[in-house]
Amino acid sequence: MKIELQIIGSSLRAIAEEMGAALIRAAFSANIKERRDCSTALFDERGRMVVQAEHIPVHLGAMPDAVAAVVREDPAPDDVFILNDPYTGGTHLPDITLVSRTALGFAASRAHHADVGGREPGSMSSSATTLAEEGVVIPPTRLDDATLDALVGQMRNPAERRGDLRAQLAAQHLARRRIDDVCERYGRERATAAMDELYAYSERLVRAGIAEMPDGVYEALDFLDDGTRIAVTLEVHGDSVSLDFAGTDPQQESGNLNCPLAVTRSACYFVVRCLAARDVPASGGAFAPVAVDAPAGCLVNARPPAAVAGGNVETSSRIVDVVFAAFGQAVPVPAQGQGTMNNVTLGNERFTYYETIGGGQGACPDADGPSAVHVAMSNTRTTPIEALELAYPMRVERYELRLGSGGRGKHRGGDGVIRELRVLEDCRLSILSERRARAPLGVDGGDDGAPGRNLVNGRELPPKVTTDLRAGDVVTIETPGGGGHGGYA
Repeated sequence: MKIELQIIGSSLRAIAEEMGAALIRAAFSANIKERRDCSTALFDERGRMVVQAEHIPVHLGAMPDAVAAVVREDPAPDDVFILNDPYTGGTHLPDITLVSRTALGFAASRAHHADVGGREPGSMSSSATTLAEEGVVIPPTRLDDATLDALVGQMRNPAERRGDLRAQLAAQHLARRRIDDVCERYGRERATAAMDELYAYSERLVRAGIAEMPDGVYEALDFLDDGTRIAVTLEVHGDSVSLDFAGTDPQQESGNLNCPLAVTRSACYFVVRCLAARDVPASGGAFAPVAVDAPAGCLVNARPPAAVAGGNVETSSRIVDVVFAAFGQAVPVPAQGQGTMNNVTLGNERFTYYETIGGGQGACPDADGPSAVHVAMSNTRTTPIEALELAYPMRVERYELRLGSGGRGKHRGGDGVIRELRVLEDCRLSILSERRARAPLGVDGGDDGAPGRNLVNGRELPPKVTTDLRAGDVVTIETPGGGGHGGYA
């Protein structure tokens, strides 16, 4: 039976991966097709995430909240639900989630769409202060042709939006067929038993890893570039951990760095999984030993109608940093990585383009940090230059390592990158970035990494900005380097 459980488990994991492959292959936008900014997972009848494809951490840790929101709507077997409301299971508005039933539970796909309406092309404005300004807010809603037409009609480039949503629908339908095949081959009872065991196995591995950590209470704090404070108290007790964000500053009324609690949990789960069981199978069981609490209305447990676009991508990265710092008082951890996704959005009424840009990762106690990678809550690829220039009115002038930006130490932090884009027609630019004023910290005598910089035509811009560009303007993003680890001679 154990061998059969392994076979069934591998089949379920393959379905989640195939869902992702189908979504990526069928997508229209470069953001999904090339950058692979999407995630897929399978859930049991209780709404527990059993298997997930190895996609985007900030998507996957928050996805159980989306499925729970759909379960409350009592979906019929043939229903497909759509949602993006960050306060009802979403993360931020561009991340649209589809949830549908299977013979064993539910399938879910989440993809970052290049535009969902709102005041700025790309729906990632730096100046939005309310959720409604960021785009179309979709509570859990049954998706049919009329609903699809109504939604894409409120978004820029509706043909591309429709194509990407149909790619997600294809992934949902594929999951249903493949789950039916598994049930036919092994029987529903045995397949359900395998799902239970996959969940339990991941939980056992993470609990075993936590049990090896010293019990205690550990505190840490960090700050966003604007001085907003994020504080955490970590308690390790036996084979479980709790994280309390009391002491974190209130949510922003004049910005969009606010985090729904689902995103905060996702960041915490990521850190625990990294430290407690790096090779644990991707399953919601890995989250079970982790309890996360935050005061209602603080930055990391925001309340509507607060804007959240930056919270999902930037504040989540800082939560990772501060939780790693708390764990660092109990177990070895890397120096800080770039701590930002360097979000760049370009567009007008004709096109919208979004990308995140990699940077340096912090050095480990026994190794240098990698350079030019997407770290922490992002796990996307970089848009290939050929694909970008073919699809959009832009030219990549420069894309290279930012040599020397990693902090020195016994082990050196990874270097960031320099990415330079020339726009070929008038458009709007939005940048959401961090670690421009506060550098990624080195540890144990290692130097800090270099902070990042944003420039247009050589003129430095603030970390968060929305502005007009004229044809021929050049946008330069210099991403941060990682911190060094250990003293050096």
